[in-house]
Amino acid sequence: MMPFSPSVYADRRRRAAAQAAAAGLAGVLVTPGPDLRYFLGYTPAAELERLTLLAIPAEGDAVAVVPRLEAHDLEVGAVGGIEAVAWSDGEDEHAVAARLLRPDGRYAISDTAWALHVLGLQRTLPASSYAAVTDVLPMLRAAKSPEEVARLAAAGAGADAVFAEIVTRRFAGRAEREVSEDLDALLREHGHEQVDFTLVCAGENGADPHHEAGDRVIREGDMVVMDFGGLADGYGSDTTRTVHVGALSAREQEVHDVVRAAQQAGVDAVRPGATCQDVDRASRAVIADAGYGEFFVHRTGHGIGLTTHEPPYMVEGEETPIQAGMCFSVEPGIYLPGEFGVRIEDIVVAFPAGVPGLADAPDAGVRLNTSPHEVVVVE
Repeated sequence: MMPFSPSVYADRRRRAAAQAAAAGLAGVLVTPGPDLRYFLGYTPAAELERLTLLAIPAEGDAVAVVPRLEAHDLEVGAVGGIEAVAWSDGEDEHAVAARLLRPDGRYAISDTAWALHVLGLQRTLPASSYAAVTDVLPMLRAAKSPEEVARLAAAGAGADAVFAEIVTRRFAGRAEREVSEDLDALLREHGHEQVDFTLVCAGENGADPHHEAGDRVIREGDMVVMDFGGLADGYGSDTTRTVHVGALSAREQEVHDVVRAAQQAGVDAVRPGATCQDVDRASRAVIADAGYGEFFVHRTGHGIGLTTHEPPYMVEGEETPIQAGMCFSVEPGIYLPGEFGVRIEDIVVAFPAGVPGLADAPDAGVRLNTSPHEVVVVE
């Protein structure tokens, strides 16, 4: 992943400190994974059992705690203005980190933090307490900057190019896993350094939203759900299209039309003043009104950024207002057990502004995927 400028990371840390203070927290503790990349632009050479921790206090300067073995990597990295406190093997790394914390502080800590370290900090500072970032500061990385949206748009364009190529290949007579392997290779050809999933679900397997591609041979007359994505320049893609081998039946066309209308309704629900659950409600209403409500079995969407699944979630009960720069999937589906499934998914950015090549839309959501939504007939 190409790093952003040091000032970008410094601004992110300032915003995290302000959010922590507003939530009554003593600060944010960031461990290796997407949070550390977001706030420091740094990934340890080996994310093992040794403690690496970025402490962002609600007041004061952020400080990194790193194994002495890796201190040089941080000091010469793309980040600036961060004090690094190194600890050596044989030292109590939790005691070193504890010196930077309030003994009675309540901290948000990365979801990916090892229990070994959370419990070690709590043992060292028994009056302290910790809560997962997703629970107490779920919107910490949710609103993307124009630079981040540009990377998400590029990842989405790569996924669209993959779809355009895969539908020119033969499906009938090939196993799901063979098409899945094609998707994996194509994602890498189109700029993805990491492939997270390449689901290919033929016929009755399409009724399982998370079916893993297997040896089931694709046949004439099959609906085939393809859900694929990964990371390109550090930011995620995730798209789903449903194709058909040969001509569709009237019922298959009807179900696809309902899902297509539901997906459009979800995108149209992205308006100023709307909440995340409004997107779910809009898509779900279309499917329920068509008589297929019981067959829409998952939330309508999830956030995307440095990971392919992250807050916010487009689901009933999520009353968080949609903010400018939020990027998330809109992916309703209908799953008919023993028959077939249909899902259509795009990544949508809310109210974008200042993104090169992307039209400003202060009152709407803009799709980052442009692949056809109608059924593509394949051979």
